[in-house]
Amino acid sequence: MRKSDHNLLVNAASLLICGLLAGVVVAAAAFPAVALSGLATKAGSEAFGQLPDELTVKTSPQISYLYASDNKTLIATMYDENRRDLPLAEIPKVMQDAIIAAEDQKFYEHNGVDVMGIARAFINNKAAGEVEQGASTLTMQFVRLSISYSANTAQEVVDATEDTTKRKVREMRYALAIEQKMGKEKILEGYLNTAYFGNRAYGIFAAASVYFGKEPKDLTAAEAAFLAALVKFPGDFNVETGKGKQEAIGRRDYVLDEMVQTGALTPDAAAKSKAEELKITGKITPNGCVQAVNNSWGFFCDFFQRWWNEQEQFGATTFDRERALKSGGFRIQTSLDVQTQNAMRASITSALSSKNKRTGSDWKWKSDAVMLAAIEPGTGRVRGLATNRNFKIDSKTKPQNGPASNPALAHKGYKGSYPNTTNPLMSGGPDIAGYQAGSVMKIFTLVAALEAGFPLATPIQTTAPYVSHMKIDGDPNCGGYWCPNNSGNKDWGQQNMWTGFGHSVNTYFVPLFEMVGGAKVIDVAKRLGLTFYDNPNQKIDDFYHSQHPDDWGPFTLGASDQTPLQIANAFATLAADGKYCAPIPVESITNSKGEKLEIGSQTNCKQGVSTDVARAAIDAARCPVGDSSLYGRCDGATTAGDSNDIIKHPIAGKTGTTDNSKSVTLTITTKQLAMSGFFTDPDWAQVSTHKMSHNIINPAVQNAMRDAMKGKESIQFRKPSSNKLVTGNLINIPPVTCKPIPEAKSILRGAGFDVSVATKEIASPCPKGTAAGTGPTGKTVRGAIVIINVSDGKGVAPSTPPGPGNGGPGGNGGGNNHRGPIIPPPANLVTGLRKLLE
Repeated sequence: MRKSDHNLLVNAASLLICGLLAGVVVAAAAFPAVALSGLATKAGSEAFGQLPDELTVKTSPQISYLYASDNKTLIATMYDENRRDLPLAEIPKVMQDAIIAAEDQKFYEHNGVDVMGIARAFINNKAAGEVEQGASTLTMQFVRLSISYSANTAQEVVDATEDTTKRKVREMRYALAIEQKMGKEKILEGYLNTAYFGNRAYGIFAAASVYFGKEPKDLTAAEAAFLAALVKFPGDFNVETGKGKQEAIGRRDYVLDEMVQTGALTPDAAAKSKAEELKITGKITPNGCVQAVNNSWGFFCDFFQRWWNEQEQFGATTFDRERALKSGGFRIQTSLDVQTQNAMRASITSALSSKNKRTGSDWKWKSDAVMLAAIEPGTGRVRGLATNRNFKIDSKTKPQNGPASNPALAHKGYKGSYPNTTNPLMSGGPDIAGYQAGSVMKIFTLVAALEAGFPLATPIQTTAPYVSHMKIDGDPNCGGYWCPNNSGNKDWGQQNMWTGFGHSVNTYFVPLFEMVGGAKVIDVAKRLGLTFYDNPNQKIDDFYHSQHPDDWGPFTLGASDQTPLQIANAFATLAADGKYCAPIPVESITNSKGEKLEIGSQTNCKQGVSTDVARAAIDAARCPVGDSSLYGRCDGATTAGDSNDIIKHPIAGKTGTTDNSKSVTLTITTKQLAMSGFFTDPDWAQVSTHKMSHNIINPAVQNAMRDAMKGKESIQFRKPSSNKLVTGNLINIPPVTCKPIPEAKSILRGAGFDVSVATKEIASPCPKGTAAGTGPTGKTVRGAIVIINVSDGKGVAPSTPPGPGNGGPGGNGGGNNHRGPIIPPPANLVTGLRKLLE
């Protein structure tokens, strides 16, 4: 007889016997008096025959691993059940022998159902009057576990595990089918990967790690027997407290004795294993971002999880996507750069603790936060997110967080976010729109101006204050119009984009905003990654203003809420020659089958602004951080001029300070890395009790960038392909000196300029109230604002007329050498000048 025929007959006999036995069991449960009647046997056989012929075994939930960009440094693990499947070849023979000795010593003899064992258990249980023996084979236990993991509803899980005759009958039928379909080795492999070993350890890989801190291949016989004994009593031993350890050792010794009975161990080997000290060296596997390997990495981990939950490829709903992450067995190589992340965290700690870098009293406001975000230009890969907070849910029973720093919120009983929070402080979202970034926002006006055809050399005569075209009711107000000022009420004179950006001259960028138009500025900001969220608690918010941009001049001075990650990515886009990439936290994603998913390696990039515009903007942005313009147009003093000496790489960037220093920022980019830092109170954006200091945020960003860039190549920025965006096509400004103001306006507007009249008179020999000249002088761009200076009739002549280097066109910024108003020619030339102009 062929072996297959023999197996077929054996299985048929087993099927018949099990069917008959099932009838006995059903009858015994329902009608004890007729347990052996033919009626009961027939009923059981029919019920047995209605079961499916085979069971589809689904993959059990698998743990997912998050690694840093080096694909070696573990960041976090995520799971519903801590499990990682292994092939049987990677599970040592001693572990296989131990589980068979403990659970099913006839595993290799039966066909899935131990008929005699079931009969024996039935008789013994009836004699005892209660269930003392289960008689479930290892195959039947595997069936039970598989049905649980294949369940689609909670009730199906209950049906798979409840202690009923119906469940037993189903398990027997499925066990026979699975034995035919899978074979012994696959069943044993599946069981060892699926069984629960207690302490959140599912499967042998997790069990070996949780209890002994090792892989299964390194288990001793004593350790294997200990783990095998846990399967029947998974909740009796606590790995963290050690409770139940002696009972577990006793069960281990029992399994070792059983291994002797099966021939897996010699008596001497078993005796040595019993004498082996049980050393529980492992611990429960951390789960989720709040238990990240390094707590300071939790904010990045959370950013990754939020990103994952937005990807439709992982499921139809957020719940489905989260379940896929925690059960899919993914190996995820994230974009986190350990060098950058650690440099950021260390720099924050140093900046906040170093007293000699502060002015005034020591920093003592625990609610304040230094928040840093780093992103890679050209890919959008987020390289780090750091702040002086623990990524942790504050304890309800022993809270560490104090009352909210905002008195209004504290009065209502709200807690602050220090020291523990899980809020996305650096990356933001609908609930956290961000914080005012200050003058760093001028970069969007600068880019929009370049796109509109205004070159870097565009001269604007700055005044303090500047009377804008925007009507307002509040302050600062000049006759019903918004009139912003410069820091210290300083009048910088004539400036261009290099010097205006380098010195952060407010009254250069407000008229530039008006020259370009707010709609174009906001459009640039959106293309560079800024998001404006609607706040239903405010009648007029950033979202409203973004829909009415021409009346939003304060945007260029930093009046909107943004996050460090958004600002860092805007500068990264410019450093990448205008290529915008949506922030992404991954390098690659591999599923449980070892297949790489496309979504992990793909970036979402597009050209945000033209290459030449981006290069021109970067050239101006080198001035504020102490680097050199490729055209030699930075004029020295800047807002963060020591940055270049500290970082020692070609850099561009900008500082930002809000009104009353409620927040201060510094953003710096190289060709390889962009980083933005904010120093503010994230719980109270309009903090009024104290001021933030650049003595904290500047070194935090500078030193983090220095250390993050160590070992990286110095890559120089490049010039635009032509001088169109550098010097542009400047046209002559018609002379209007000593003409009546209405006539001067008409002449200038006729020449294609936007005209404004100064609010203060200047010294001039021209008749009082007439034009004393223009700012700028000489040449400017068509469409630029030209300010008519008004004469006081009392002026004297300058010793040196305006010219290159002295405030005139073609000079290196002009404004550094000509701070005051334009001074007219000598008095004895006035009559001749008037005749000439006539």
